Amino acid sequence: MRALILAAGLGTRLLPYTTSVPKPLFTLNQRPVLDLAIQRLIHCGCDKIFINTHHCHGQIDEFISRHPFKHIIQAVYEPQILDTGGAIANLQQFLDTDPFFVINADIISDVDLTQVYASHLKSRAIATLVLHDCPEFNKIQTDTKGFIKNFNTPGGKGLAFTGIQVLSPDIFLHMPKKSDILTEPDPKKFSSIDIYQSLCPAKKIRGHVVKQIFWKDIGTLPSYTQTSRQCLVASILNLPAKIIHEIQINPIPGDGSDRLWFRARHKNNSLVISDHGICLPSSENLSQLQAFVSIGNHLETHNIAVPKILGHDPLSGQVVLEDLGDTHLASMVNQSQNPSAIIALYKRVIDRLIDFSQKGIQNFDTNWTCQTASYSRELILEKECAYFMTSFIQNYLGKDLLFESYAHEFDIIADNALKYTHEGLMHRDMQSKNIMIQNENIYFIDFQSARKGPLQYDLASLLIDPYVKLPDIIQKELLEYAMFRLGIDSKDHKEEFKECYHFCCLTRNLQFLGAFAFLSRVRGKKSFEAYIPNAIESLKSNILGMGSLPALGELIKRL
Repeated sequence: MRALILAAGLGTRLLPYTTSVPKPLFTLNQRPVLDLAIQRLIHCGCDKIFINTHHCHGQIDEFISRHPFKHIIQAVYEPQILDTGGAIANLQQFLDTDPFFVINADIISDVDLTQVYASHLKSRAIATLVLHDCPEFNKIQTDTKGFIKNFNTPGGKGLAFTGIQVLSPDIFLHMPKKSDILTEPDPKKFSSIDIYQSLCPAKKIRGHVVKQIFWKDIGTLPSYTQTSRQCLVASILNLPAKIIHEIQINPIPGDGSDRLWFRARHKNNSLVISDHGICLPSSENLSQLQAFVSIGNHLETHNIAVPKILGHDPLSGQVVLEDLGDTHLASMVNQSQNPSAIIALYKRVIDRLIDFSQKGIQNFDTNWTCQTASYSRELILEKECAYFMTSFIQNYLGKDLLFESYAHEFDIIADNALKYTHEGLMHRDMQSKNIMIQNENIYFIDFQSARKGPLQYDLASLLIDPYVKLPDIIQKELLEYAMFRLGIDSKDHKEEFKECYHFCCLTRNLQFLGAFAFLSRVRGKKSFEAYIPNAIESLKSNILGMGSLPALGELIKRL
C-alpha cells in the first residue's frame, strides 16, 4: 500500500510563522504533524510514502533523514507548486498499480484509515473521499448511495472533506500526463477537486462518511493553537482522541506579560495553560518558554512550592500546569481586616521566599535564564532606571527629562543595590499576585525571570508591593523577621542588609512605575494605572533622606 502526503504548500494562513518553519513541521505534543500523518499511514499498512515538497523543502528533507522509517519515505521536490492534482499526476509512475492514499499534511484526525481503504476496495469508485459534518467547511453534497454530486453546495449544507482520500490508478486516465504537466518554464498546475467534479455525473467519486471523530485543520493560527492545547491536555489526562471535544478550555485573566492564560476542564480534572505564543527558533518567546519550563522543573525537584509543569509544546508555546485556583496573596490581604493575621501570613510567605532563594540556587544552571544570568548593574540601569525615565517620566508624564541628567545618581543606586547582597536565587517579580494560596499552602508562580541575585530584591518586591500597600510599620516588622530567619543578628550585618534592601526598594519601585506606565499606555491594560499612585507614594518614602540622590530626590518629590 502506498500514500502521498501533500506538504508543498506555502502555509499562507499561518504567516509570518511559516516563513521559517513549514506548516508540516508544526508540532503537537512536540511531534511534527507530518510525523503524525506518517505514523498513521504506516500503522494502516503503508510500505511506501511520498511527500511532495516546495516551501522550506530542505527542512522537510532533514526531518525525513532523521526519521526511523526513512527507508520507506521519499520526498518529491516541486520547483513550482503543482497544486493537488498536479502533485498526484507527477507521481503516476509510482502510484499506478494499486489504490493509494492521498492525505493533506495539515489535518489531524483519528479516522480509521484501514476501514477507509477497505471501503474503497469494495466500491466501484475511482476516488473515495472521507467526509464528515463540520459546519465551517460543509459544502459537499452526496446522493442516497453515497456518491458525490457537487463540491460547492451553497449555504453550508452538505458535508466537509477531511483531506483524506483513497484513489484508484484509473484516476490517471482522467488527468494530464506528467510530461504535459512539467512544461517549462510554467508547469500546468491543476486541482484534483476539478477532476473529481467532472467525474461526479458518472458516479465515479464516492464519499465515505465518518461520525464522532476527532478532526482538526491546523492551517490557521487559532486552529493550531487551540488544537495544541486540546492535544496537550488530552495527553496529560490520558483521554482518547474521540472525546477530546469534551475538554472545556476557557480564558482566564492574565498578567502584565504577553502570555495568554486558560483553564482546561474535563469532568473533575482542572489544569491551567500558559500560552507563550508561537515560539520560532531563536525567538524571545522561545527563550521565555524554555526558561519557564527549565526553572520550573528545577524548583520542583528542590521541593520549592511552585505549580507542577505537566507538559509543553515548544513550537506552539503551550505549557500545561497544575491548577492552583484563583486565590492570590493580594486578594487575601485586601479582604482581611486583621493586621495580626496579615503579618502571620506574610511571615509564612517570607519563610517560603527564603526557601526559594537558598534551595533554588543549589545546582541552578544560569544557561536556563532568558535575559541575564544574574541581577547585574547593566540590568538595573537598563531595565529599571532607564525604563523608569523613558516609559514613566517621558512617555507617561510627558516630561522632557533625560536619563543622562540623572546618570550619576542611577549609578549610585545600581552599585548599592548590589552591595552587601544576600545572594541566592532571585524570583524578580515576587509580588502578591504571583503568590497563590491553595488549601493554606503558599505557591510562587511566574518564575521564568529567576536568576542569581540578592534576596533583598525579592523581599523589597514583596513588602513595597503597590497591589497591597502594606503600612510602613508592618513593612519594618517583616523586614526584621526576615533578618531573624536568616540568622542576621549583629548590628553591622543588619545595617548592611538594610542598606542593600533600601536600594533594592528603589530599583524595584522604578521598575514598577515603568511597567505600569508601559502596560497602561502602550499595551492598553488600563487596570495597571490604578496602582501608579501607590508606587509613587512608596518611591517618595524610600528615597526620603537619601542625601546621595539630591537630583532624583527633587524629581520624585515633585511627582
